[in-house]
Amino acid sequence: MITGVDHIAIAVENLEDAVKLYEKVLGIKPEQITPFDPQKVKVAIFKVGETKIELISPLSPESAVTKFLQKRGEGLHHIAFKVDKIEEALNTLKREGIRLVDEQPRLGVEGAKVAFLHPKSLKNVLIELCQK
Repeated sequence: MITGVDHIAIAVENLEDAVKLYEKVLGIKPEQITPFDPQKVKVAIFKVGETKIELISPLSPESAVTKFLQKRGEGLHHIAFKVDKIEEALNTLKREGIRLVDEQPRLGVEGAKVAFLHPKSLKNVLIELCQK
């Protein structure tokens, strides 16, 4: 089902400050910085080897990332795994008793089909499935 890690997302309060920190400390520059209106976030995407790091910051108080930051503070938001057949993966996981945030895939930041699995089903880790 899973073919690799697509990205690791880190929630941050201030995207510009976090980008500067990653550039200075890690020596990496974002390939893309873009707003993603469906989730009310702004995303900086860093390519690191075969995977990516996404820094995500809310654009609105109604963003789920705003609620995440208020509850947990800055840090790991989710891990995204690559899958070949996302609909099939979601059906299998649902049959196995995994709670789904998304019953059907939606479009993600980079145009992939994505769906989230509820963190309460996975030891409090939000998991995203991605199909390019």
